[in-house]
Amino acid sequence: MTRVALIAHDEKKPDLLEFARAHEAQLRAYDLIATGTTGKRLMEGTDLEVERKESGPLGGDLMIGSEIAEGKLDGVVFLRDPLRAQPHEPDISALLRICDVHDTALATNLASAEFLIEGLAE
Repeated sequence: MTRVALIAHDEKKPDLLEFARAHEAQLRAYDLIATGTTGKRLMEGTDLEVERKESGPLGGDLMIGSEIAEGKLDGVVFLRDPLRAQPHEPDISALLRICDVHDTALATNLASAEFLIEGLAE
């Protein structure tokens, strides 16, 4: 089964929830994983089942990065807030880097997330 990670910084969580609602039928076909708070919000706001890791600042981004390194993820939707510094920026950079190293599809905004979800469906 196709496995997709869903991650969003606090300011982008409402956007990711709206995206998930709009694509809920497609996302149901995937095995979903998310960082802690993002996963909680997705499960509260949709009927999607989401495996939750720790919150990003507590290592969740690195836990998802580990799954990428192990070849267990097909894509990552990571809605980042480009206007705010994040206290766990090194973890975020590591996650982005591991996506590049392992050629894992990565979307960092809603427009690219649309392409990623559509592309994985084909």
